[in-house]
Amino acid sequence: MSNTEIAKKVIDAIGGVENVNSVAHCATRLRVMVKDEAKVDKNAVENIEKVQGVFFNSGQYQIIFGTGTVNKIYDEVVALGLPTSTKAEMKAEAAKQGNWFQRAIRTFGDVFVPIIPVIVATGLFMGVRGLLNALGVTLPEDVTTYTQILTDTAFIILPGLVVWSTFRVFGGNPAVGIVLGMMLVSGSLPNAWAVASGGEVTAMKFFGFIPVVGLQGSVLPAFIIGVVGAKFEKAVRKVVPDVLDLLVTPFVTLFVMSILGLFLIGPVFHVVENYILLGTKAVLSLPFGLGGLLIGGVHQIIVVSGVHHIFNLLEIQLLAADHANPFNAIITAAMTAQGAATVAVGVKTKNPKLKTLAFPAALSAFLGITEPAIFGVNLRFRKPFFLSLIAGAIGGGLASLLGLAGTGSGITIIPGTVLYVNGQLPQYFLMVAVSFALGFALTYMFGFEDEEPETVTESATTDRFVEEAVTGTVPATLQDETIISPIVGQAVALENVNDPVFSSGAMGQGIAVKPSEGVVYAPADAEVTIAFATGHAFGLKTANGAEILIHVGIDTVSMNGDGFEQKVAQGDKVKAGDVLGTFDSAKIAAAGLDDTTMVIVTNTADYASVTPVATGAVAKGDAIIEVKA
Repeated sequence: MSNTEIAKKVIDAIGGVENVNSVAHCATRLRVMVKDEAKVDKNAVENIEKVQGVFFNSGQYQIIFGTGTVNKIYDEVVALGLPTSTKAEMKAEAAKQGNWFQRAIRTFGDVFVPIIPVIVATGLFMGVRGLLNALGVTLPEDVTTYTQILTDTAFIILPGLVVWSTFRVFGGNPAVGIVLGMMLVSGSLPNAWAVASGGEVTAMKFFGFIPVVGLQGSVLPAFIIGVVGAKFEKAVRKVVPDVLDLLVTPFVTLFVMSILGLFLIGPVFHVVENYILLGTKAVLSLPFGLGGLLIGGVHQIIVVSGVHHIFNLLEIQLLAADHANPFNAIITAAMTAQGAATVAVGVKTKNPKLKTLAFPAALSAFLGITEPAIFGVNLRFRKPFFLSLIAGAIGGGLASLLGLAGTGSGITIIPGTVLYVNGQLPQYFLMVAVSFALGFALTYMFGFEDEEPETVTESATTDRFVEEAVTGTVPATLQDETIISPIVGQAVALENVNDPVFSSGAMGQGIAVKPSEGVVYAPADAEVTIAFATGHAFGLKTANGAEILIHVGIDTVSMNGDGFEQKVAQGDKVKAGDVLGTFDSAKIAAAGLDDTTMVIVTNTADYASVTPVATGAVAKGDAIIEVKA
């Protein structure tokens, strides 16, 4: 099938030209903004030739074609009349998708997701301290003080982190935001926890009648102060002359917002926050595990709706108040059941393409990212998804009955185990085992009937060989080879990458690297087959036949080349270690993006094995992937 025919099938399957707002592409996938999701024939899209996977994310249909192919399909769909847009324009349009509630929850996610790594680290420290206590280990006083620093600091300064991140999201100066946030927990104010304990510390009386305390551990008041503060700062900047902006704007912002924060917004929304916390605890403490049953049953539906970031706010509130997070265990049950259903599909199907998709998607789920399993497998066949909800509900109910509560948030299932080392591991393993067994058994027995495998006709085979002869794409004889690191930094397992297309293995097997310097080197003697003008991705074909994609960062195509410099062009021959390009990690971070760089063998299916071999720090020239023909 020609690329033009594929493009026509894509357009037909997504509801025609009239159902498309805009189309763009990145290094691996076609990104389509559709007007009416109901008009999209999802099964038809998945079964189009050369489509490697499809999922819906952030208002976009992302159709995975792979490097090189996606450029050609994009050119064809544009030639057939689809309207184009830049990746940045599409991202902005995606942010407008959904009702006001969905947009608000996405904003919560944008604010709280950057804070989660700190909460995760703090939770691990709490787990270790709990384990030592459970083992009866008595620590010296100075070591005990140090452990308190590790476990308490993040929650003491939590308002500072929240106001900083909120300023960043709403277009204010993050430095002003973090100072404003730290004012809310100043040591000059009475400590909120000390006042709440009913001891000698009491609220400070401003003007003789306004009670004021610090906002240690507060989340919602800090968020509202951040929203109001960022908007106020932008309003001030509009009326202040440029020559005075540096002096006047931060002064006025901090002065006005500190008064509003301490005397009005803080006290009012602290009361609101307490009611939300009480309501959350009331649901979680329902008898007979009903709270866990309810949350475990609906969690993955909430993930599909895209508003699951609301749990970030609730989990951080629970941790700040009690240093315990019952949500984590319940969510773990729901995600385990989802991954187990995907494993059942992979075991039962005889379709090699579906097996290749199912098992990496399940692994991604067990590492905490269920979107590949949901969109790539379970929702496609419907029954596996809904049966996994039943299994997740039962697992969530069991988590509640066992009283499981993590010491942190943001990690689940396999990595989440470390949040339960404080004496809860046996109960945690039981809950995970039950959730997995139910999700697998229900799906295997009742949730999936295998599709008839596609047959390849003689004419189709002939057509393929004719096409190869005409285009010159007959594969060369592959040879074993070792691919060296194109990036200096820390090796990251591919399944831990926060992008389902890469983490699920849909693009092929490989490894990722968290950069410590901004230079991209050639990983082997190769020809440059793709050199994106934006400088964020390179495609190479080695002398031994491996096809390699190097993708710098996640969604960095939206930066339109800012911070990237390309040193090679398509068709260039390079030697291992030659510089392909450079990038600025600080600019990537300033854009709110992740600079983790993926190194993928995109023709993985042509090899007997593709094995990542690097761990920890990797330097220029270190082996990172071994391929065996």
